Amino acid sequence: MISISVVVCVYTEDRWEDILAAVASVRAQSHAAHETLLVVDHNTPLLDRLAEEYKQTPGVRVLANAGPRGLSAGRNTGIAESGGEIIAFLDDDAVAERDWLRRFAEGYEDPLVFAVGGRTLPAWASGRRPAWFPEEFDWVVGCMYLGHPTGRVRVRNVLGGNASFRRTAFEIAGGFANGIGRDGDKLPLGGEETELCIRLTRARPDAVLLIDDRAIIHHRVPTARERFGYFRTRAYAEGVSKALVSRSVGAQKGLESERRYTTRVLPAGVGRGLRDALLARPGGAGRAGAIVAGVAAAAGGYVVGSVRARRSGASFAVVDVTGAASGAKAADDAGGADGTGGKEAAA
Repeated sequence: MISISVVVCVYTEDRWEDILAAVASVRAQSHAAHETLLVVDHNTPLLDRLAEEYKQTPGVRVLANAGPRGLSAGRNTGIAESGGEIIAFLDDDAVAERDWLRRFAEGYEDPLVFAVGGRTLPAWASGRRPAWFPEEFDWVVGCMYLGHPTGRVRVRNVLGGNASFRRTAFEIAGGFANGIGRDGDKLPLGGEETELCIRLTRARPDAVLLIDDRAIIHHRVPTARERFGYFRTRAYAEGVSKALVSRSVGAQKGLESERRYTTRVLPAGVGRGLRDALLARPGGAGRAGAIVAGVAAAAGGYVVGSVRARRSGASFAVVDVTGAASGAKAADDAGGADGTGGKEAAA
């Protein structure tokens, strides 16, 4: 049976119950995880509390992020410390369905498959989707959106909160790049998994990346993220992220999937919203307006991000995560790795 290590990156005690639920869902998998690695992002009280919570739980390890603050470095720590043939990533505020890892494992029966992602469904804190919130923008809350490929299909990139990679993918391409991706409660940037996947397929053109929508997780959406203010901020941040990724990998690759989304999926969504408004269905006008506002915010973020990237000559530090599992711990023991080793991704 193929061995799968699961990495869950955590950063705040505010998500304590969510973290426990995420770990419990991994431990209940029909395809047993080789191990679960909880990587704590520079939060000593949370590190100590989790270490105490799981000190007698076999197969669960609690680690400190050995690199700079942020999600990318936390994932790289988990990769370096893991022992599985496959490394899967689960958000700390999500729970996986029982066959999540089994669906991932099935994908790797083909030796050319280097990454498999799944389907992420929103679990709204209010109990139901806000009437104005368009399904085309579910990526705003970290979920699969209307217009994303469905079934078991080849994709440009997997989505980081519900994804897995063959270990050799990191040997070929390096780890997640520092300089993009989430950093606690700061501006919610993303794009680190897109940049990694593009880098991987450039280094290994025959690599296959899949989405299997039977690999399902449920991602909690707190009340604060059901509000239009967060929607707009997250859309703006996505535009900034896309600009950074495009600066690194080129606009043709960096915006390949987004062109179809903006020219076909979103206009159709506006049309459905206006139709529902004419038929007096709840939320129709709001959904159409939200799509237009989301596009405008993302476009504004892209312009701002592009200007910043040109001015700063930004580059991403791509970390070598292929050393022995003790590498991250050794760096931490030596005073904390700065996470900037390895090769640079040209910007």
